[in-house]
Amino acid sequence: MNQQWRSKSACQGLDPEIFYPLDDDESEEAKAICAVCSVREACLEHALGHREKDGVWGGATERDRRRMIRQRRRTA
Repeated sequence: MNQQWRSKSACQGLDPEIFYPLDDDESEEAKAICAVCSVREACLEHALGHREKDGVWGGATERDRRRMIRQRRRTA
């Protein structure tokens, strides 16, 4: 799968710990960075497709992504 989007990500070069908060309540900083990222959708689709378990991807926490996957299954 093509992952050229990674080179355009707003998080590139930032401390990865920002994107791996201890709980969802601490994810606001990561989500704010994702909100202005030009490749947010590609990042989120990568996380959904690869079932990323940890971290904030495309502005979504693990809990958010699980919810999205359930919703997609219902509407498929």
